[in-house]
Amino acid sequence: MTNSDQAAAVQIDCYPISMLPRLSRLFLDFADSREPLAPFYVSTPWSQPWKDAISVQDATHRAAVADLLREQNLSWGAGEETLASIERLRGGASALVTGQQVALFGGPLFTLLKASTIIQRARRANAVPIFWLATEDHDLAEADHIVLPARHALHTLRLDPEQPHAGRSAGNIPLGSGVCALLDRAAELIGGTPEFDLLVASYTPEATFASAFARLLAAIFREQGLVVLDAADRRAHALGGEVLRHAIEHAEDLEAALHARDRLLAERGYHSQVLVAPGSSLLFLIDEATGTRQPLRRKGNSWLAGKTAYSGDELLGILETAPERLSPNALLRPVFQDRLLPTAAYVGGPAEIAYFAQSQVLYQAILGRTTPVLPRLSATLIEPAIARVLAQHELSLADILQSHPDELSQRLGARAIPIEGKQQLAATGNALDGELESLVKWAQSLDPGLGRAAQVSASKMRYQMNRLRRLAANYQLQREASIRRHVDTIFFNLFPDRHPQERTIGGIAYLARYGASLIDTLIERAAQECPGHKAICL
Repeated sequence: MTNSDQAAAVQIDCYPISMLPRLSRLFLDFADSREPLAPFYVSTPWSQPWKDAISVQDATHRAAVADLLREQNLSWGAGEETLASIERLRGGASALVTGQQVALFGGPLFTLLKASTIIQRARRANAVPIFWLATEDHDLAEADHIVLPARHALHTLRLDPEQPHAGRSAGNIPLGSGVCALLDRAAELIGGTPEFDLLVASYTPEATFASAFARLLAAIFREQGLVVLDAADRRAHALGGEVLRHAIEHAEDLEAALHARDRLLAERGYHSQVLVAPGSSLLFLIDEATGTRQPLRRKGNSWLAGKTAYSGDELLGILETAPERLSPNALLRPVFQDRLLPTAAYVGGPAEIAYFAQSQVLYQAILGRTTPVLPRLSATLIEPAIARVLAQHELSLADILQSHPDELSQRLGARAIPIEGKQQLAATGNALDGELESLVKWAQSLDPGLGRAAQVSASKMRYQMNRLRRLAANYQLQREASIRRHVDTIFFNLFPDRHPQERTIGGIAYLARYGASLIDTLIERAAQECPGHKAICL
């Protein structure tokens, strides 16, 4: 059976996206809407305004972007399919874009889900899939670790860089020799396959977080033509400089527009993802000497980066001579991205899509248009051993995501009670309910106070009956210890620490186990016939 045949044979169950925890109401309404949630969005998960879109860009600009992409992707070992994608972009094709902060060993599973989604969508739209590396983020704590599963535990591997890194852009930080010990540990957990060898080849001591992440993505999606972009490059900042200039010259107007959007979001019952404080800006300034990335704040006619003040003209001078020192914040970054690239649509996760509701006013003010945004594939991967345990206990993914392990164990313990015990508990409970109901009615007919006392007493008796049921279930759990082990194993694999698998467990763990067929499966299942959450049985 070929990889594509295996992908087609995979069992898929589809659930509402609302089943996942901790999603914003704004994203849930976006996901549920058949019409664009105006004025925040111009698209829905079902609409395809991007499919036939051709983003018009100056040929000289396209050529400069293509040259940059070709140089970067060649340095990361890109194959012929990726180079062909870049030439299609040079020739006038649009882009389907996604992105995220670079992370150790490729980050959580959603890295693969994002890349697979834009590849699938780009094929349907005859567009170019581009993965934008958010290398300028300076929160290393989000990037320096990965969670890998082994046996009955999750293992967090964390890299402590050898060089000082406080405040520096995470992407530029060298991995150092410490990465070798982490690779050895990862090999014990998931190693021994060609896919794991890709990790070893990418995460070398001399590599940075950015270059290692990019090289790994380029290798994993070599045959699919995925293009990777590190926009921290000086040339990228120069090509997108128009957006950075606008953020300097029209800072007050942009802040006012964002405050108005925040008020509108609040009126509609939503909350803003990014706090826009008075005097804040949309820019960071990278210190020339230390490399630290500091937010720029406006105070009167001055701009402050830490304790250093700059005039607007001085910032424009920096933009002219060292554009890489000016960096867009989370709200401006997608606008900067879509000035640089001919983006037909952006594919994001729930938090990113919520960000776009604020960024939309920046799109209109700076570019005069709004980029459609689409949800990435959201999925839980169910491995064969876990699927067998689920089937044994007649459980679905919904049972896991909507239950606590203790609650589910109780339920399965109750199911495991021998039939005669179940019958006895049910008969006793039904008889007790019937007798108590008659007794309460009789007491109420005599006196309201006596009736209330009877209700209280009846509630206590029902509580004790339910307690007896729980005790019986617990006894069964103790007799059949495998039930609790099964529950713990299911949660550990599918809903670790009550967080979605896709946001917790490293994607490389699944890639190392299932190889290239996993990528074919994810790309195939990124089609939007199910705009919710998919359970994919491997």
